[in-house]
Amino acid sequence: MGPVVQGFFDTPTHTISYLVHDPATRIAAIIDPVLDFTPRNARISTQSADALLAAAAKQGLDVRYVLETHAHADHLSAAHHIREKTGAPVVIGTHITQVQKIFAPLFAAEDVTPDGAAFDILLAEGDTLPLGSFSIEALHTPGHTPACLTYVIGDAAFVGDTLFMPDYGTARADFPGGDARTLYQSIQRILSLPSKTRIFVGHDYPPADRSDAAWETTVADERTNNVHVKQGISEDDFVAMREARDKTLEAPLLILPSLQVNIRAGQLPPAAAGEPAFLRLPINRI
Repeated sequence: MGPVVQGFFDTPTHTISYLVHDPATRIAAIIDPVLDFTPRNARISTQSADALLAAAAKQGLDVRYVLETHAHADHLSAAHHIREKTGAPVVIGTHITQVQKIFAPLFAAEDVTPDGAAFDILLAEGDTLPLGSFSIEALHTPGHTPACLTYVIGDAAFVGDTLFMPDYGTARADFPGGDARTLYQSIQRILSLPSKTRIFVGHDYPPADRSDAAWETTVADERTNNVHVKQGISEDDFVAMREARDKTLEAPLLILPSLQVNIRAGQLPPAAAGEPAFLRLPINRI
């Protein structure tokens, strides 16, 4: 039996957060939690993250980790909120330092040292963490960003934004440090996992012929049916498609607020005593 996985779909950002646990020990991890943010008035709330915590409490789960697949550009992370509520360390890939080096200067984030210190645990390729009777194994799967990790827990792989549902395809690769050819190679690593491996995606954007959001598929289904990388699609063909498609895409709506929070592991920028926190909006920079 594999780990128990529950997905929580955030409609405004099309993000899926996960609560995954070992049924034998009730030890759990939360993956990619969302901090609710309303761009019209810059208001934040923890409603979505608190729903994850409530689900964990209702089932008697012991949340041991907050796992971030990468520094997201489309939603703010609630990792710090989860850490404050549970004491669980925030985990991300070692290459987050590259992302911090790129984006800390953009936001004049002098408090962000490009060494990953905002996070508690940095995982490199092949590193593992215990999760009850399971292990969390880190696969470095860059391409969407330099720091993307896939977390493999038993028969489940949490791929972040690297792969989407088979009828939607793959992530964009045009962010700073991204690369379509690297993305293809990372996807092939994921697709080399056992065919019955369950794949849990980080977002879902249902195409016109599918009305409901979905987030679980398998390696076998992706190999056979993924519209961008199924068997028979060459690396060169994928790169040509991905680069052409990316040129048509606008920047994500929340890219500016998201990145400056997410390179801080979900913390808001520091504020002076008695003053509110401020997010920066650099002009004509992306």
